[in-house]
Amino acid sequence: MTAKTILGAGLALALVAACGEEDVILPGERFALRDAPVFENSVQPISLPAARANADWTDRNGGPSHQITHPALGASLAPVFAVSIGEGDSRRARITAEPVVAGGVIYTIDARATVTATTVNGTNLWTRNLTPGRDLWSDASGGAVMVGGGRVYVTTGFGEISALDAATGHTLWVQDLDAPVNASATLLGGLVYVVGRDSTAWALDVENGRIRWQQAGTPSVANFDSGASPAVSGDTVILPFPSGEIIATYPEGGIRRWSTVVSGDRLGRAASLVSDIAGDPVIANGRVYVGNFGGRIVALDIKDGSRIWIASEGAISPVWPVGDAVFVINDVNELVRLNAETGDPVWRVDLPNFTDGKTSRQRRVYAHYGPVLAGGRLIVTSSDGQIRQFDPTSGALIASVELPGGAASAPVVAGQTLYVVSKDGKLHAFR
Repeated sequence: MTAKTILGAGLALALVAACGEEDVILPGERFALRDAPVFENSVQPISLPAARANADWTDRNGGPSHQITHPALGASLAPVFAVSIGEGDSRRARITAEPVVAGGVIYTIDARATVTATTVNGTNLWTRNLTPGRDLWSDASGGAVMVGGGRVYVTTGFGEISALDAATGHTLWVQDLDAPVNASATLLGGLVYVVGRDSTAWALDVENGRIRWQQAGTPSVANFDSGASPAVSGDTVILPFPSGEIIATYPEGGIRRWSTVVSGDRLGRAASLVSDIAGDPVIANGRVYVGNFGGRIVALDIKDGSRIWIASEGAISPVWPVGDAVFVINDVNELVRLNAETGDPVWRVDLPNFTDGKTSRQRRVYAHYGPVLAGGRLIVTSSDGQIRQFDPTSGALIASVELPGGAASAPVVAGQTLYVVSKDGKLHAFR
């Protein structure tokens, strides 16, 4: 018997003996590995501006700054119409944009780059497929629409942005960006701004689509599905990049004003590794609000990018600042009200999370879109087939309306009517 054999046998006997010993319970207080303070919701009054009827909803959250404040909407919602806009969600393609509204027409894009114009009466005005001929059978998916100045600007997963005549759908120009662009463009003055998934931003001439200037951000390999669109107000353009970087530039020439990075994540979640900006920048009251997918929302001074506060909440869509509150759907499917001055949570409400309640099968989650403040309440559309309405003071559920097919987009409000696109490729109107 060799020395190695004797040593191995001795170790085996020691392990067997150890298995027979009773566990020794040490005295003393036990502490959690991660201390999580107990949060209690509070009911706080909120001073809302008067609801005003808006005819148009041209961009994310209603306008180029991504803030429209408080659209008017009736106290109860009933379906008005549901019409097809093309292909819905499938294993290989997804709808990634909400509708936009201008001049009594709703513009949508389906999962396969088909743009549709629908009147507010539910009548089809025109349809245009923007799949390039060379990519007719490609699996590229997603895209977004934005409307302004009598034109519809369409970004697609094929790496192109097109300008269409809003009345006819006729193509005015096409610019190849050589990178997928699933978030909407933003228009102000004579320039159209867009950010690609390759961390490049462009400013394009509205007349011909020619590139006026470019900005390069830090590259990223872990990206959110649809990305975020630029926000513009006055002499500031806020460009969000997949890496979590935010660059503020002047409109003319793209001269950089300041830059920062939204960093930080939520412990214990693999998705927190995605630093992409999912909560599009929102410009309001001299601030820029922006959130990443991983677990952080920041409020920045628009003049120099200095941080006013940081909240330990992720964002899956643009926040909605109003009065002394900031409302958001966070990265763990909660509707949250934050204090606008400090970023501290006031209340949080659980939204439906996993599609299967069994722990062993919790692989897919419900998607929630919004929130939108309209008619004095917060509105959230969800892929589980519900439009939920909440009290902004307490977070209490006020009402719920069935949405056949389940939501694939955030709600938009124009002409005191709510529009939303469902996963089966239909545009729904409620009033």
